[in-house]
Amino acid sequence: MRILIVEDEHRLAEALGQILTEQKYMTDMVHDGKEGLDYARSGIYDCIILDVMLPSMDGFEVVTALRRERISTPVLMLTARDALPDKVRGLDLGADDYMTKPFSPEELLARLRVLCRRKGEVVLDELCVGDVRLALASSELFSTVGDKRVHLNYKEAELMRLLLGRPRMILPKEEIIVKVWGYDSDVADNTVEAYVSFLRKKLAFVGSRAQIVSVKKIGYKLEV
Repeated sequence: MRILIVEDEHRLAEALGQILTEQKYMTDMVHDGKEGLDYARSGIYDCIILDVMLPSMDGFEVVTALRRERISTPVLMLTARDALPDKVRGLDLGADDYMTKPFSPEELLARLRVLCRRKGEVVLDELCVGDVRLALASSELFSTVGDKRVHLNYKEAELMRLLLGRPRMILPKEEIIVKVWGYDSDVADNTVEAYVSFLRKKLAFVGSRAQIVSVKKIGYKLEV
């Protein structure tokens, strides 16, 4: 899952990023309200951690703009303010939860898990399409037609999750790059092609009949 951190205190933003990375979340961080809004508009995030006191646009303005544009990504507002009217205002404007600094990492992670589930994510042990199975906890790929298993590295697993999540649908290369490598990534198309090649070999190794099909000049789709 990918989390957007919008926090102007650089040290706190870095600390949040480290906490989330250790829990296997992908993160992007920005330090300005307008830039945070631009990132959030991409629609690639599972949750947004949003500070209230920000340059250019405060957190209240950001969440108001998101909800006005019908962007429903869960928002956890994080602020030093603890006055009840501020909390009520944030929630009324469309924030999903509110935490006051300082906070414990354990509580932050628990609240994020709740918000991501609230978004509609079903917590599964495996993703399954056709004869392909991906064990989410171990990142092991296997097939129902064989007894072989193979471990996927982090990027391979993220790409496989995208393909399994939208079988028979074309995934543009640009979308793959943003969702697997990040919004500001400078990854080129040939990197995506290399990872697709890795996955094809691993699908063949486990004996799956599924194929990752290239769609010329557009992207890829999983055929089962």
